[in-house]
Amino acid sequence: MTLLIDRYGRVARDLRISVTDRCDLRCTYCMPEDGLDWIAPDQQLSFEEILKLSQVLVDLGIRSVRLTGGEPLMRPHLDRLVAGLSELGLEDLSLTTNGTTLARHAKRLATAGLDRVNISLDSLNAHRFAEMTRRDALCKVLEGITAAQEAGLTPVKVNCVMIAGTNEDEILAFVQFARRTDCDVRFIENMPLGAGNTWNSQKVLSSAEILRRIDSAYPLVGMSRGSEPAASYSFVDGSPGRVGVISSVTEPFCEQCDRLRLTSDGFLRTCLFAHTETDLRTPLRAGASQEELAELICSAVALKGPGHAIGQPEFEQPVRLMSRIGG
Repeated sequence: MTLLIDRYGRVARDLRISVTDRCDLRCTYCMPEDGLDWIAPDQQLSFEEILKLSQVLVDLGIRSVRLTGGEPLMRPHLDRLVAGLSELGLEDLSLTTNGTTLARHAKRLATAGLDRVNISLDSLNAHRFAEMTRRDALCKVLEGITAAQEAGLTPVKVNCVMIAGTNEDEILAFVQFARRTDCDVRFIENMPLGAGNTWNSQKVLSSAEILRRIDSAYPLVGMSRGSEPAASYSFVDGSPGRVGVISSVTEPFCEQCDRLRLTSDGFLRTCLFAHTETDLRTPLRAGASQEELAELICSAVALKGPGHAIGQPEFEQPVRLMSRIGG
């Protein structure tokens, strides 16, 4: 019997677990430069608590887990959590990271049982990278990508948030990077999740336009998508690497969404843009049984909404920043 099913018939199989809201970058579309109110350490789930909740969720049908943040590698001894999760019988265990410290963690994470990594990288130009992240760290990220490949954390997926008028002139440079390094580069439409509610639709470069520009220079062939958020493409000429687009704004995939999110302070979210979340930390720390936690989770999933409504008059940006939700 399927347990994690909502009122629209969608079945949750993928879980994003945020392990921290802290990050060593300050990407302009994600976080303010300073004045951040961090989650207190005693409000953050311990690794033991994350594993307990993960076991409940796996028993309910979760098949893949991705660790996120903030920057998850800022959480000390993350490989210990990876080792615990790797024993749950998951089909896929991955990590989203900005890559700045990945070079020194990649081998240890692979040994612990991590399957692959997604690396956030929005510019291949050092000056622009520093402008967008407010940090000078491009070389470290590129070193992290190489280290991940050498450690077998493949396929390495590079996530590039494409912002109209900011980095759109680098589309083909990223395609060439994919072909040269055998990475998967995924272009993500700019979403309303940052500080200060500064997002507007003029900053969105549509996936259709991104694909048009790529295909005109490097002809593409579509690949099977399944329930993946990214539509992926290989190159007609057989070159290594792949490209993909995530059309969260212009072509939402809410009808196929199979994802849940667990925040670092223990709240379950059924949508990245949801305005409601379910507190699992309080009952967990009060001694709730696995059955009681499972009932809470199933009830939350059952009430998942139809979609995020970006671009509609009723849309409101979530109160939580992306860094406090988990990517």
